[in-house]
Amino acid sequence: MDLEVVQKEEKLPAIKLTIFQYVIVGVMLVLIFGLWRLQVVGAENYRALAEANRIRKVPILAPRGQIFDREGRLLVDNYPSVSCFLVREQGHDFEPDLPLIARGLHMTVDQIHAILRKYRAAPKYQPLPLKQDITPDEQEFIEAHRDEMPELETVDEQRRLYPKDGFAAHLIGYVGEVSEEMLNDPRYAYYEPGDVVGKSGVEASYDAILRGTDGSRDVLVDSHGREVGKLGTERSKPGQSLRLTIDLDIQRAAENALGDRQGAIVALDPHTGEVLAMVSRPTFDPNAFAVKIGRDEWNKLITDPNHPLLNKAIQAQSPPGSTFKIIMSVAGLQEGVAQNLKVNCQGGAELYGHFYACDRHHGAVDIHNAIPLSCDTYYYNLAARLGIDTIAKYAHGLGIGMKTGIDLPDEITGVMPSTEWKMKTFHEKWYAGEAVSVGIGQGAVAATPIQLARALGGIASGGVLKRPHVVFPDELPAEFRTAMRDSFPGSGDKTMQIDPANWETITDGMAAVTGPGGTAFADHLENIDFAGKTGTAQVVNHSFGALKVSSNVNERANAWFVGMAPRRNPDIVVAVFWQHGGWGNVSAPLAAKVIEAFVDKQRRLNHNLVAEAAEKPVEVGAVWADPAKKDAAGAEDATDAVGTVHTGHFALKPSGNAAAGDQPVQHPKPAVPKPAPVTPAKPEEQQ
Repeated sequence: MDLEVVQKEEKLPAIKLTIFQYVIVGVMLVLIFGLWRLQVVGAENYRALAEANRIRKVPILAPRGQIFDREGRLLVDNYPSVSCFLVREQGHDFEPDLPLIARGLHMTVDQIHAILRKYRAAPKYQPLPLKQDITPDEQEFIEAHRDEMPELETVDEQRRLYPKDGFAAHLIGYVGEVSEEMLNDPRYAYYEPGDVVGKSGVEASYDAILRGTDGSRDVLVDSHGREVGKLGTERSKPGQSLRLTIDLDIQRAAENALGDRQGAIVALDPHTGEVLAMVSRPTFDPNAFAVKIGRDEWNKLITDPNHPLLNKAIQAQSPPGSTFKIIMSVAGLQEGVAQNLKVNCQGGAELYGHFYACDRHHGAVDIHNAIPLSCDTYYYNLAARLGIDTIAKYAHGLGIGMKTGIDLPDEITGVMPSTEWKMKTFHEKWYAGEAVSVGIGQGAVAATPIQLARALGGIASGGVLKRPHVVFPDELPAEFRTAMRDSFPGSGDKTMQIDPANWETITDGMAAVTGPGGTAFADHLENIDFAGKTGTAQVVNHSFGALKVSSNVNERANAWFVGMAPRRNPDIVVAVFWQHGGWGNVSAPLAAKVIEAFVDKQRRLNHNLVAEAAEKPVEVGAVWADPAKKDAAGAEDATDAVGTVHTGHFALKPSGNAAAGDQPVQHPKPAVPKPAPVTPAKPEEQQ
């Protein structure tokens, strides 16, 4: 027993020794692996880091592409600017310099610390934007302290220069610094903190084309971070320019027409879907975003109850009022109901146990005068006969309640109710009486100006609807066009079959709206085939919102008008949405101004002087001669065969007859040489 204990005691030190040996071997292997990783595997990486200690990469920012209108007129340009960046060199402590930096750049130390906190996750080698668009005296401060504060670096860049007074601001959009939320989005994977990116409008939709590719400049620096030499330059690649479908002249006419009224105007070419003009009010100044916008100014914009950043042409949805009666007319005629529907309007209709009021006593009404009279009683009865699902079928076919697919961000879908929609949205049954209000564009139905312009323009074009767009698709790369369609889904190009006879009935009805007795007769345009439809959309109850103009603007009805020229296969369609404007006919003159500007321009371009002048006299120049003198026998005097020559201007009417009372405007007589006598040819010489 004692012998076994002794043997065990002798074996314990040997086991411990073996374990200790293995531990030593393991440590040696770890050290060898670490040395191999540092000296072999990581050699290139550490060599690059060592080079970075003496080479500074200064960014060269690419200018964004310019933006032009359809005729090549410049809308958005760039202007030269200088920004200050903070370079965080390894081993250099810039904290003691912050008070002096703050004074020289007219900042506070707290502002600089806030910037450092914002970019705390950025790599150390990345310069941080300290202040943008610095002044000449701030540039001089940086140059004067270059040796003692090498962490300050100036970078030349191009900043956006937008039209003044918010002209086309919602359409064009604005740019700003990429946010942290955007950097977490896969779409912005190639952006870095401090990059400028499109935030709204065309600037956002086409940012990938407009932004270009930044370059860089490599410079040698000493141990204190001071520049001592240059190595090379990688040039930046400017962004591509864009040509918009916008016509500057039509845009200006729309801007002037809407003025300071809250709302929107959108003008389309229904043949192609090209947006000719787009205005939203109130507007904002995108130049405020070209340099980083202040917190106070930003808060003022986002808290404004009138929503100046909202593009009401594609984002404001409202009941369309009586403009929806055109869609109702399509549904009623195509279903074979409206042709035989006749009502006697005595100020309203009793349906489903409820009286629905009309604004007037129209008397006998059928489909031919229902549109120009805008008789609610007729469309109450038509809606009751069609039912909500039939109405929804045609409204959806014309793009109501869905995005159009326009190439601008954040378009709203609108609302087109149906039995399925109500069950899905409210988990309630649809009642037949609810369709009555929808029949006059009230109730749950809501549309945007771009939807109504496209829908009514498509109806006037025989049922052919085009996807609205603000950039010419054929000027974009094929893969980008595909990406844009995927990024902006909507109803796109589509066709609804409309019987030619029904088409003529509806378009003639819209033309009668601006004719005698129509709701927009006061705004008819001489010698222009101007058609359309007014719409009054209540925001409070019918009797108070429509029959009275409230002293409280927010209680007034929204005023709609959708007009076009000519009535069939129009070249332009204009939708006007005047928020709290009152009666719909007050929006008609705004559309008339835009359409008149369009037609006048087309006539000028086509040199159609007669059509352009209409009843106005046309001034023409002329050269004429008095009859030659005759002798006593009545024969012409051979010495005065030409007679006296005159010049002057006539004021002629388009018919070609001189205007009554118009007399030639005499000009000084030119010196006309008296011709030599002419000897008549012999008979055999005459041909």
